[in-house]
Amino acid sequence: MRNFAKTGFDYRALAEFRYEVRRFQNLSEQAARAAGIEPQQYQALLAVKGLPASSSATVGMLAERLQIQHHSAVELVDRLETHGLLKRTRSRKDRRQVLLRLTGHGEEILRQVALPHRAELRSSGRTILRALQTVMAHTARPRANSRRGRRTRRASA
Repeated sequence: MRNFAKTGFDYRALAEFRYEVRRFQNLSEQAARAAGIEPQQYQALLAVKGLPASSSATVGMLAERLQIQHHSAVELVDRLETHGLLKRTRSRKDRRQVLLRLTGHGEEILRQVALPHRAELRSSGRTILRALQTVMAHTARPRANSRRGRRTRRASA
């Protein structure tokens, strides 16, 4: 672990984690395109469908979940609505609020794209988890040493 000793951080562990995440992301992008949609459209459908029950599916929520600007989320929703994958409706509680919901076609496309993900997670999930655990273990080490160092200085002061 010379890499860790010199820098206080294990770049190999981080690179391995990034590689495993990117492999999974690549599978996701390929599955979306095979279903006839763009990867970001798949992510949007998944974000709307997978939102916690306590949250409302709005454009603002979608922007937050995808980490994009609000105007970009509006354009994405426009494209999804044009393709018949998503529908905008006014909230019954607050007519100013616009809610998003998947159409039947959107549900079907989401199912079609999501199924390969489940199979891939079953086969490579442990590898991704191990890579993350390695990164986390190596990130925790410098903090533990610095805490010990602070305690020692305080005790001797």
